[in-house]
This record gives sequence, C-alpha cells and structure tokens, in this order.
Amino acid sequence: MAKPSTNLLWCIIRLGKDMNWWVKKVSDDIHWEPDSLSVVDPRQLAYLLDLLDPLREYGLSTDTVESAFIPFQIQSTNTDNTVRLVRVNESFFESDELLFALPDAVDEEKGPYAEFIDHITRLRVKFLNDNIEFEQKLTIDELEEQVREIQNHAFMEGRALHVFQEVTDILEFVPEGYELTADEDAVAPIVGEDEEIDVGEGFDLDTDEKIEEDDTMRWDGDEEPEEETKREGAYDLDTAEEDEEEEGDEEGGRGAGRGRSPTRRRS
Repeated sequence: MAKPSTNLLWCIIRLGKDMNWWVKKVSDDIHWEPDSLSVVDPRQLAYLLDLLDPLREYGLSTDTVESAFIPFQIQSTNTDNTVRLVRVNESFFESDELLFALPDAVDEEKGPYAEFIDHITRLRVKFLNDNIEFEQKLTIDELEEQVREIQNHAFMEGRALHVFQEVTDILEFVPEGYELTADEDAVAPIVGEDEEIDVGEGFDLDTDEKIEEDDTMRWDGDEEPEEETKREGAYDLDTAEEDEEEEGDEEGGRGAGRGRSPTRRRS
C-alpha cells in the first residue's frame, strides 16, 4: 500500500453533475483507477472534521484519519473545466490551507481508508450507545446493515457513492425512531454567510449563485438551488444561505452508514 500512495503525486479532477469532485486522471494509473475515485473538497473536509470531533473522547485516532486520505492542493485550473491538484505534505487537523482529500482506497478491503471506515463505525456505535437509551445496545452489524440498505437503494437509482456521502452516512447515523439533541452532533456550517473561499485564479466560489445539488451535496437548511451557471475555465460554487425563520429543529443525524455499493459508479 505504501508504494502506490507514494507514487501518486498529482491528479486531475472534474466537477460532476452532483456538484461533487471526481477524479479524471492520476499520475499513477497503474495502481489507481480514476473511474472509481471521488475527492472531498475543502468545505466538505471542514464539515467532516467537525463531525469527527465528538468522537475524540471515544478514542478517535487522528493517525488513522490522516492515513486514510491523501492531501492535495490546487495547482492550476484548465480550460476544459478540470482542476489539477498536486500532492502536499499537510495535516488535515493542523493546516490552515485549503485541502482536498483523496481516500487511499487502492485496497478497498484492507487499506488505510477501509481501516478508517471500520474505526469511525465502531466509535459511532459507542457514541450512540452512550447518548441514546436503547432497549438493547446498538451493534456494529446493525449500523452497517441499515447503512448498506440506504446506499444500495441509491445505487439502484443510478446515483454514484461519493466518499463524502459514505463517511457522513456513518458519522450522522441515528437509528430510525431515535434522535440526538443538536448539541450532541456536529451542526457547524461549512462556510459562513459572509465567508468566501479563495482557491486560486479561475476558481471562484460565489456565495450568491445558486447551483444544482443532489443528496450527496446538500446541507440541512439549504434553500432549493437554481440552475447551475457555467463559465469556461472557472467554477462558481454556492454555499446555500440558510433561512432561519423557516428552519425547524434539526435532527441530530440522518440515517446512513458504512456499507458500500456492490460496484462504484462515476457521477
């Protein structure tokens, strides 16, 4: 596993119709298959780190998290609406840079990313058992089974399983019929209403533009997006504004979790 990860020095990514980032080309196409790779963008990464934070007291291993993802930064934007990322030596927990995270999933069963998924699944079960009074303790198998059903349903509908969705399915999982209070789960927004992310020339995140979204890129409280506006050589992404007057009490989690679809599909 170390050799394939070391050889991966850059990758080219594209923005899918689901408004998530997918790998188009990699520097090491011998060990990596771009068709099955998705990338966590800086806003999604910030959200995942917020969700992981409550698990620290349950034994979260930051080393396991760091090993599961390869950090990248934007090197350039291209005229064909793709972005070239270059690998960097940064910590997801300590860096102030805007980082993209590519899961180290060459070996889907025993690699660093698979270990990470198992790790956060165990911790999520501990967290839920500690914060919800179940008639019987929740088990790892039960969480995985319920998540697998949800993700397989999405697969049958032709929706690709993005890494961000796979991880949030676990970190936000709450069994049907139960709920967590708002302060027991991460609910921090990715980007503030007046905050912009500068990711370099030709890559503009415009907080006024409404974009198309699907279930893999939707936050609680978002307004319904309008049609995506495209510009050659640039990307205008939207951080949907929240309407606090219409927003009800949020549930602490949405049902989802580990279980991977039988076959990964590109968006």
